[in-house]
Amino acid sequence: MPPAKAARPRATLRDVARAVGVSVATVSNAYNRPDQLSAELRGKVLAAARDLGYPGPDPLARSLRRGKTGVIGLVYDAPLEYAFADPAAALFLGSLSRSLRAEGLNLLLLSAPGDPAPVRSASVDGLILYCASEGSDLLGAVLERGLPTVLVDQRAQPGAVRVGIDDAGGARAAAEHLAALGHRDIGVLCLELGPQKPGGSEASAVRKEEATPGGPVSPAREAQVTYHTTAERLRGYRAGAAGLTLWPYECAQNTAADGEAQALALLGAHPEVTALLCMSDVLAQGAAQAAQVLGRRIPEDLSLVGYDDVPLSAALGLTTVWQPTAEKGRRVGEALLAQLSGTPNPEQRESDLLPTRLVVRGSTAGRKTGEGSGR
Repeated sequence: MPPAKAARPRATLRDVARAVGVSVATVSNAYNRPDQLSAELRGKVLAAARDLGYPGPDPLARSLRRGKTGVIGLVYDAPLEYAFADPAAALFLGSLSRSLRAEGLNLLLLSAPGDPAPVRSASVDGLILYCASEGSDLLGAVLERGLPTVLVDQRAQPGAVRVGIDDAGGARAAAEHLAALGHRDIGVLCLELGPQKPGGSEASAVRKEEATPGGPVSPAREAQVTYHTTAERLRGYRAGAAGLTLWPYECAQNTAADGEAQALALLGAHPEVTALLCMSDVLAQGAAQAAQVLGRRIPEDLSLVGYDDVPLSAALGLTTVWQPTAEKGRRVGEALLAQLSGTPNPEQRESDLLPTRLVVRGSTAGRKTGEGSGR
């Protein structure tokens, strides 16, 4: 048997430089700073590298030398499929990624519902937390990393920049709109309030079925709200509907299916309700399906208001609260980049709240005489 051939030594940066007749720095620039070389010279370097079997600089070794990974972690307190299924989240994600990509940074999506381990082990230069429960282990893990951090739709926290919207103001405008139309009994389809807190006398007042969030929101359950967006929108609704009757129902997930299921439950238990406030356009779409099932016409028999103003909402004629989703993504990217550079934009505040506004379309109308409780 002939002797085995010795393995060919792995080509190095220096081998490529020798083959082309240039310095090692020039070969390095061909990969890391291509603007420093003419197109012709860079082509020669890359061609020689291919001929020699040189794969290019090791990304891990390069990041260790620089102390940077070129990666930003976007943390979701939910399964990743929601980042793509929710139109508002998708708009935010697209705008954010464009902001970072312009500076040569990549985005790593980290799904960590109930488990902060991915956050603690992620090799990233900075973190963006896209809504998490107040006081959660996930929020704590993000802040403990001590990296440049931006919190999206959260309460302000020391050591991090916050970017969000005027959730309460938008919700209040929506409720005031329905009140002005004469509605007196109003249902609310809430986003998830927060993790269930077991044990204690307060929890004993919460119905047993609420071990999983969803359904009628009792006072005890409302006291457990830990998601900032949900808390602010519910606060705004109550302020705008002062003196009226609100029937809040919690949706465990921000899906049209959950919106339909909870709207059916709410309208079945409270037929006097003549209008629904929905904490997202996705939930409003589900509520519209529930109205069709029940034979209630929109807006003649049931007025409907969403939140977010995603692109499909205009086509559906949905009255909703507009939020600057794409602008929010851009602001988050800018805030993170400013922290990374160490030269914050003087216009960037530690807490950046963007405005919202009510967009009135055809899904709301005045309450017909004799509808509702008449209070």
